[in-house]
Order: sequence, then structure tokens, then C-alpha cells
Amino acid sequence: MSANFTVIYDACVLYPAPLRDLLMQLALTNTFRARWSAQIQDEWIRNLIKNRPDLNQELLEKTASMMNRAVMDALVTGYESLIDGLTLPDADDRHVVAAAIKGQAEVIVTFNLKDFPQDYLSEFDLWAQHPDEFIRDLIDLTPETVLLAAHRCRARLKNPPKLVDDYLDTLLAQQLPLTVNFLRKNKELL
Repeated sequence: MSANFTVIYDACVLYPAPLRDLLMQLALTNTFRARWSAQIQDEWIRNLIKNRPDLNQELLEKTASMMNRAVMDALVTGYESLIDGLTLPDADDRHVVAAAIKGQAEVIVTFNLKDFPQDYLSEFDLWAQHPDEFIRDLIDLTPETVLLAAHRCRARLKNPPKLVDDYLDTLLAQQLPLTVNFLRKNKELL
């Protein structure tokens, strides 16, 4: 991967705070370009509020705004005209592919692989990748970058702080077994 390698984060990988935090920290490494759309941001916030009404929508929108400011050119716009021409198993996912095409992405990082059929995505030089596989590819290319990102994420957890094993258990709950396996082998650096 290079700084020109571009990925779109789907709403489902931005929904859980621990995974969102790690993916954002990785996006700040300039190892690749992370992108998303306002519609993707709205989707993860809307779903999170629906499932967790105790959360403050204003604070989540502030988080989205900070994400947009933190990663240069992350926000993809002008993709809406592409949506109607796309065909996916779930029509509600067309905006993600449209944003990926407009944003010149190579990969859609998502848990919902079945909703993004590879034979269809290949027409647009795209593929969908589970976040664990995506991070594992980063580990293969630059393991120190992933270690430092995970270290920074864990170090920010102050209320309450998390021991390394607790943080790794949290990442495991985010469906990241390959990532956690690597981090456990290097946990003295976390």
C-alpha cells in the first residue's frame, strides 16, 4: 500500500467506537488514504443513536466533524448521480459504491462482504475487504505502524484506562482476530 492507495470506510466499521478509533488512527499514518461521505457518517450516527439512545447525537456529530478535519480530503462529495445506476443486493449500499467510485478508492472496508459482490465490484476496479483483513494487510506491509496506532488508541483510554489484555479483548470483540493475534505477540509495545 502507498499513500495513494485509497479506501472507503463503510458505516458499519465506523459504528463501533473502538474500531472507529483504530481505523482513524491508522488513517492518520499516511500509509493509505481513508475516505467516506457525509451519508456514510450520517448512517453510522443514525444507527448508533437508534441502538444506543443514551448517547448524545450532538457529540457523535462533533466526532464526525473532527474526523472530517483530521483526515485531509476524506469527505467524498459529488457521487450522488452515480447511485441510481448501481445494482447491489441491498440498494441501501449503493451510495457506498458510488462514493468509492467518485473517491477513486480501491477497497471498501466493511463487515458486510455479502452486500458487495466481488464480481460486480471488479467492474469498477474495487473490492470489499473485512476490516481485520485490511488491518492484517497493513501489518504485513508496516507492522510498526499498526503497533503504534494501537498503542496510541489504548493510551487515550483514560476513563477508565485499559490494561493491554483488556484492550485486546475489546478489539477481539470487534471481530479482529488476526489483528489481535499480531498485537498479542507484541503486547509489550502496547
